[in-house]
Amino acid sequence: MLNNSLNFKMTTTTLPYQKKMWWLIGVSILFKIILSFFIELGNDEVYYYTYAVQPDWNHFDHPGMVGWMMRITSFNLYWVSTLSMRLGSILCAGLATFTIFRTGTLLKDERAGYIAAWMYSISIYTSIIAGLFVLPDSPQLLFFTLSIYWMVKFTKQANQFTTKDWLFLGLFIGLATLSKVHGLYLWIGFGAYLLFHQAKTLQKRDLYLAILVTIICVFPILYWNIQNNFITYTFHSNRVMHTGILLDSFIQQIVGEMIYQNPLVYLSVLIALFNTKKLKLALSKAFPLLLWLSLPLLLTFWMLSLFNPTLPHWTGPAYISLFLISGVYWSTYLQEKNSLNGLPAILKYATGLFLALILSVLLFIYVIPQQIGSPKNENLGEYNPINDLTGWESFTKSFANIVQRNKENGSMPANSPIVIHKWFPGGHILFYTARPLNMPVIAVGKIEDVHKFAWLNKEHRGLKLGDNAYYIVPSNLPVDPQFLYGEYFEQISTPDTIPIITKGVVLRNFYVYKLKNCKKVPPAILP
Repeated sequence: MLNNSLNFKMTTTTLPYQKKMWWLIGVSILFKIILSFFIELGNDEVYYYTYAVQPDWNHFDHPGMVGWMMRITSFNLYWVSTLSMRLGSILCAGLATFTIFRTGTLLKDERAGYIAAWMYSISIYTSIIAGLFVLPDSPQLLFFTLSIYWMVKFTKQANQFTTKDWLFLGLFIGLATLSKVHGLYLWIGFGAYLLFHQAKTLQKRDLYLAILVTIICVFPILYWNIQNNFITYTFHSNRVMHTGILLDSFIQQIVGEMIYQNPLVYLSVLIALFNTKKLKLALSKAFPLLLWLSLPLLLTFWMLSLFNPTLPHWTGPAYISLFLISGVYWSTYLQEKNSLNGLPAILKYATGLFLALILSVLLFIYVIPQQIGSPKNENLGEYNPINDLTGWESFTKSFANIVQRNKENGSMPANSPIVIHKWFPGGHILFYTARPLNMPVIAVGKIEDVHKFAWLNKEHRGLKLGDNAYYIVPSNLPVDPQFLYGEYFEQISTPDTIPIITKGVVLRNFYVYKLKNCKKVPPAILP
């Protein structure tokens, strides 16, 4: 049913841009699979692994879709690796690229769809941050693009838009919201479009059936928060500080978006938007729809960035409709020039920039590593981005030797847990160290610091009087264990030091502390 609506099945008269599109998707998927073997999971990725370890309808930070996705691609955690964790993101990006192509084709022609799909594939956010790394954005973008396809279909084929189409639209918006709550912006944008441009549609029963489907999809989020005193919304509302106008934060948001989207892709979008008259003619009713699907989300976070620190990827989904607008513009531009090129020159340069950036990261990690972070021993490697992508596998091999030695000499019991006080590096410790060594991880700290680990604590018996534990401190995330745990343990040992060295460069140190003889049981994080 879904395949028929999106025309997934290719015919014997496959057109050139369809062939190019399949090559684009195939090469992108293969490229990302290869990258997965060279880049370790980042802070956020290993944290969202906890969603797969303990699936739920909702979690402290986000809904549960990303955890379910990892459960599926890892065969219910039977196959756990960097590739299995990222495979869902890679496949979702491939499907989203195809959906973008079909949407652009519906808007104008196959070249428009191909250009928009190419932009999606060389945007750092859609292709790498959400299309390789495993984040809630990864499944959300697939459902975002599917929702946009159905909305565009409504503008182009309103008379043929059936009850089934409305139900699909409500379902995909619901699934986007189950991935990340600001999927609800899809209804905000589409609702504003209907109100100002298609008011008669507000009288249609099918519209409200679609809304009902979305409500059913997102009800589990509400139910979980009722059970947990709306802790998700308390947490996110506390991040809105209103400390006065922060011009630096606003500039960082705008510049960050430009970098995340690929500077030349961003420029190609701006060029298209400055040719509004041509776009209105080419897009007709779809032009205001695509703007409504972009501008509310962009303006919300731009305004928020004036008063609070924000992150550039929060506005990422807003650029999907802008890619479609750009695809139509550049297709029209090439058509007027009687050009046979499938892509405008600016996107060819953007592709080169995209590949150069990825190659530079790999060279920086494996060939010419540099200590661009702090050179001081107490926080060696702090602010060095290499340390977000490598080092944990090497550390775990050395840590396993320390644990084995401590077992043999009797200085630490065989079942000693690892304690953490924060979700980072807690996620790395859980995924790269505790999981392969079969060691429990126990969070001791505040819920705003440990996040999901507060719920994972329920899977373990917790610390008891007389227990020993390990505590791991990477030098790029310095902290004093005496300050954190001095009141709970009688003795905190001098640490073992494990340096992480690549090509002769010491990137950071790991300090392994032994916490001896628990004298006071830490309070439970959750009631």
